[in-house]
Amino acid sequence: MNSTNFRMPARRFATVAAATALAAGPTALGGASAAHATGEQGRASAVVLRTGLDVSLLGRTANVPLAVALNEVEAPRSARKTALTATLDGVDGGRPFSVLAAETADAKATVTDGTAEATTELAHAKVHVPGLPLLSLVEIEGVTSKATCEAGKTPTASSNLLGAVTVLGRKVTVTAGGPTDVKVPGVGEVRLDLSTNATTSRTAAATALQLRVSVDPLKLGVAAVDGTLTLAKATCEAPPAPAASAAPQDEAKPPAEAKPQGEVKPQGGPAKEAGLAETGGGSLTPYLAGGALALLVAGGAAAATARRRG
Repeated sequence: MNSTNFRMPARRFATVAAATALAAGPTALGGASAAHATGEQGRASAVVLRTGLDVSLLGRTANVPLAVALNEVEAPRSARKTALTATLDGVDGGRPFSVLAAETADAKATVTDGTAEATTELAHAKVHVPGLPLLSLVEIEGVTSKATCEAGKTPTASSNLLGAVTVLGRKVTVTAGGPTDVKVPGVGEVRLDLSTNATTSRTAAATALQLRVSVDPLKLGVAAVDGTLTLAKATCEAPPAPAASAAPQDEAKPPAEAKPQGEVKPQGGPAKEAGLAETGGGSLTPYLAGGALALLVAGGAAAATARRRG
């Protein structure tokens, strides 16, 4: 008896299962990678004051690095600092030396879902360096900076100078068009850069004031100061943009309409039952063969009987 139910051989079943797993593998790995990427966080940092100065004491026989950072924060680890003074030891006869004093000194860095942002604010601030205890290196009424990085969007950076700036006792006009040089005979010189902002596809950095300092009061060598000083800086890096979820295959591409094929008669149709079109055994073939055999036997018996009678 013929059967229309077939069992797939074991070897062929294993091959098909392996091929199916390989075909699904890239999709599964892609999903895991996307989940890892979207789980990453952005970064943000802010600092009110950062110095990179070298101080030479006693006729340049001793060099002391003046490295100070006030209210430096970084997210997601930190959030906010509002200290109003920064001091340094070891450069003023063993006494604490005040580098910066302000009425407002605020640095904030935050990272939330999809957004990293940093802001700084500094108001009514005075910066001093060794060798000039009574004369401020720079005085500002106010500066702010802000950097915002949002996933999938262009980052932004901005900084503002609020009010006047005084350098080595002189009021100066600082513009964003280029650096401003201030030279005071017998004291030194300072170069100021205002609003140094930069962005890339995922990062932003805003600096309200950048100073290049070279001070040697009266060329006495009591305290010569050289280096850089940064006021109100904010930076950020955006989190990766979430990967677009792939649409299900059925929705992405409508199924193609089945093309009409030539007429196919069922296996047990009239043609097969009559034995006219097919040479193979149909469902009625055994019965037709049995009937033909019975007729043949009956015909043979009738012929034998006729001979006896004759």
